[in-house]
Amino acid sequence: MSTTTGDVEKGTRLHHDYPTNGSTVGAGTNVAPAPQFRPLGNPGPLGLSAFALTTFVLSLINVQARDVTVPNVVVGLALFYGGMVQFAAGMWEFAVGNTFGGTALSSYGGFWLAYAVILIPGFNIVNAYGGNAEELHTALAFFLFGWFIFTFLMLVAVLRHSVAFIFLFLTLDLAFLTLAIGEYVSSTASIKAGGIFGLLAAFTAWYCAIAQLLTKDNSYFTLPLVSLQKKAI
Repeated sequence: MSTTTGDVEKGTRLHHDYPTNGSTVGAGTNVAPAPQFRPLGNPGPLGLSAFALTTFVLSLINVQARDVTVPNVVVGLALFYGGMVQFAAGMWEFAVGNTFGGTALSSYGGFWLAYAVILIPGFNIVNAYGGNAEELHTALAFFLFGWFIFTFLMLVAVLRHSVAFIFLFLTLDLAFLTLAIGEYVSSTASIKAGGIFGLLAAFTAWYCAIAQLLTKDNSYFTLPLVSLQKKAI
């Protein structure tokens, strides 16, 4: 990870410079971090990879690949990789001073944990609707609409970061929107569309992750995120 902090004075805020490769997730103005006794690695690729794989599997089910429609196989991923691992990566983003990355990764980690809970019978969430399928799907639509709103806010926050991250949050936002509409009006076509947008978001997240892992020190080539940040003069 490469950051530019400048001179730290009491009460000032630090702006982190996120280069094309080796950067953490997103950008933003952050409160000055506590002094570090040793440098921390970049948690961004871990969180992005956890998000990507879990989203990839669920999105394949949403598009009904190979006629698979039951989403319960994603429970393990949603609990441990997309959930706990991504949440931990978000906390580490806060530790390295990246407020946006911490907010995004830990929030989506929470999303996957919440989604897993819905699918686990022991929590009695689905059974609480007493077989009223319409009410259940409407409630799921509310759940997804909330994440659509949150993701839209994250999209606004990366408009000056890079083309890759803009595309990631745009496709993810469209995925939440179309899935919410699909649940609300019981549209299989809309849910499949959400699966397609989810697959685009998953592959983009993987791209962003590997772009940060490939550096001139460990790779023969690098991948651009196409930064939109102004270069310091």
